[in-house]
Amino acid sequence: MKTSYREAIRQAMREALAADARVFLMGEDVGRYGGTYACSKGLLDEFGPERIRDTPLSELGFVGAGIGAALGGMRPIVEVMTVNFSLLALDPIVNTAAALRHMSGGQFPVPLVVRMATGAGRQLAAQHSHSLENWYAHVPGIRVLAPATVSDARGMLAPALADPDPVVIFEHAQLYNQEGELPEDWRCDICRAAVRREGGDISLITYGGSLPKTLEAAEWLAAEGIAAEVVDLRVLRPLDTATIAATVGRTHRAVIVDEGWRSGSLAAEVMARILENCFFDLDAPVARVCSEEVPIPYAKHLEEAALPQVPKIVAAARGVLGK
Repeated sequence: MKTSYREAIRQAMREALAADARVFLMGEDVGRYGGTYACSKGLLDEFGPERIRDTPLSELGFVGAGIGAALGGMRPIVEVMTVNFSLLALDPIVNTAAALRHMSGGQFPVPLVVRMATGAGRQLAAQHSHSLENWYAHVPGIRVLAPATVSDARGMLAPALADPDPVVIFEHAQLYNQEGELPEDWRCDICRAAVRREGGDISLITYGGSLPKTLEAAEWLAAEGIAAEVVDLRVLRPLDTATIAATVGRTHRAVIVDEGWRSGSLAAEVMARILENCFFDLDAPVARVCSEEVPIPYAKHLEEAALPQVPKIVAAARGVLGK
């Protein structure tokens, strides 16, 4: 069945709300407006204002309220409009939600899900084009997910709500309109990376909004007789080191594609793990394709130049292969 990434998210939330009375959704414009990205459209009419709650413009306040609800036995889904606004809620997420189960010796789980849009490519300029997934993936006590396919958008929410630790889900805004086949078995775990395309010459490792570009780059390379394996990390914390090591063991070469800035990026962490675990499997140095070290520009041609693009990925792969 073909559906959109946006609709897959809506179906996942509707199923969770229908299945468990403890689940509720809260955030800016999630109710009467139907969500900034239309992911919650129609849910207010179906479930009512007690369970679909519009909040004030205060991420610090409503994320904190979500943590309190989770501690009280509820299963809140908190929607933060975009990742840059989530910085206002770093204190409750990092200093409270991430630490409480550990600090209490397991007595106080925080089954909170925080959803937020991330990424650039929509000409929203420097303040609304961040890719800060790695900031959250740095923090113990949080599980960080980046669904890049319709199937993962549909299947990741249920296990996230069942997790005793807070889960942060990053939805790249460029993916909401993406359509794809939703398989009958769309359920997935939230522990392992996924191999999206098999190949034996080079591994292209990526996540989130960079996956479609990376798959397109693999098609370009295939036209040149290069078989690229594409790995979708999809779980950014904890990273699935075993799948990363396995793909490098097969291909002996790797390029990491990450929309985050190069300095302190998730790509750097993946490179470090490859060197720690697979150094003697490598036939060439690992390369990475990241956003340029600038605030993301507003002008379309400059924004495109600043972000990872298919030609950059292909060029990096050719360089690793010595072509």
